[in-house]
Formats: sequence, C-alpha cells, structure tokens
Amino acid sequence: MPDTKLCLEALSALCGCRVEPTSGASQFTPQDFVNVVSLKEFYKQEGFKELEYPSLGTLSLQDPEDQDLYSSPPALTEQQESFRATVKINPQDFFHPQYDYDFTNIKDGNKKFLRGNEQYVRPCGWTRVALRVTQKYEGGDDWLGTGKDAWPVSYNGHNMDGSLGIILTHGGSPDNNPSFLEAAASSLVAGGTRGRGVYSTPQINLAEKYCKYFKSKVDGKKYKVILQNRINPGKRTKCQRDDIWLVYIPEDYNDVQVRAVVQESIRPYGLLLKQE
Repeated sequence: MPDTKLCLEALSALCGCRVEPTSGASQFTPQDFVNVVSLKEFYKQEGFKELEYPSLGTLSLQDPEDQDLYSSPPALTEQQESFRATVKINPQDFFHPQYDYDFTNIKDGNKKFLRGNEQYVRPCGWTRVALRVTQKYEGGDDWLGTGKDAWPVSYNGHNMDGSLGIILTHGGSPDNNPSFLEAAASSLVAGGTRGRGVYSTPQINLAEKYCKYFKSKVDGKKYKVILQNRINPGKRTKCQRDDIWLVYIPEDYNDVQVRAVVQESIRPYGLLLKQE
C-alpha cells in the first residue's frame, strides 16, 4: 500500500475536504466518499454552490483546484484552508491492503475481463488502494465478485456531464419510468445534451481525462486520482455514447431521495493513483 498520508491526500483531493487520520471510529465510510464525490458533481451541474451532507455540514462546490490538468494547482491560502471541512478516518478500518493491486506495469492488450457479464477495462498504469467494503452491505458480497451477479465496474470522472455531447437513449430506464422517458424526450426535443443524474464511465482512459489531481506534500510529486466503483446494473442507464453511464435522478426528488439513489446505485472499492 502506498504511504497512508499520500492516500489521505488523494481522498482530500477527491472530496474537497481535509481528510485526517484518527485512531478512533471513522467519520466517513468509503460509501460516504463516493456519495460526496457524486453529489458534488450532480449539484454543481444543477447550478448549486453548496452541498449539505450529514455529519459533515456545508461543502462548497467551487473547488479552487479546478483548472487545467497540467498546470500547477494553486496553494490554498490559510483562510481558504480554514474553511475546508475536516473528515477523520481510521486507516485501519477504511483501507483493505489485502486487496491492493499494482497495475503500474501491466498491459492487458487483447485480454478481456468480465464483471457482471460486462467488459471490465482494468486500470492498467495505476495503483489501486483497496477500500474496506466487504461485508458492509446487505445481501452479501456478490456485487463485488466476478460472476453473473456481480456489478459492472465504473470510474468516476470530474466535470463529466453534457459538455461531452451526451444524449439519453430512447430506451428509458430499466422499468421505463415515465418521468425518465419524459425527461429524455424533453432533452431530445429541446436539443439538449445532458441527462439529469450522476455520470461515470467503464473506460479508465476516459475517466483519466476528467480526473482529479494533486501535488503531494509527502514526496512533492503530482498524482492523478480516481475512484473505482461498481455500479448497480438495475440503476444504470446507457447514453448515446457507449462509454458513458448515467444514474438518472428525477426532477422532483429532494436531497434525501437524491442521496438514496446514489447510495443504492454506486459502491466504491478502490482508490486509484497514478503519478504524472
């Protein structure tokens, strides 16, 4: 496992909070992190400036780190740093080193892997720090396996929305939810390109183009960081682009319902790091 402090820096970059270690109980679970990352992207797309999250309070959606990928991130001023929310986690119950995997020098070529009968594009070139998510969800761990009941793998992108020219497919949600079909039809008629919800991709190379990055205080090097997740196939909607998946969120959902949709649709299991 990479240096714990480096991993905490990566989590900080992802969620926009100060993530600090504790020997006590973790304030956040891995699920909380994917919730915050996904909700921040969703509410930012909706035009909001802040996000309220239980046990954390108010989070700003205006990240000072947002900028061109290859420029140096600006140092936060002391005043900006003081306003960042703090999240304390216990590395012992948050990370799961037994399942870490170093893909740095691996090239899969034409090899194919499946998760939930869908192609799994492995994160070659990255280091995966495993998150402790086994035996944490009702229904067992089949979602995390390799069989037919496993959930497909997806990667969180940053600012991955309608700017990519995404249009919802005509097929609707798995249950042909009327509100989904209405929203899809509306976006097509109006010439819109964005479906309302949370975006991710099964393609690591695409996620890399829209990833978060940070300069480590541990070693002074620059890193890219992405969350590796599993996505509930019953909640995922495919878009016009095959490399984009959407978890649709109806217009009339309140904050609690939105959070519930994310929580039942996306589960994290790996923190991916790649040195620039």
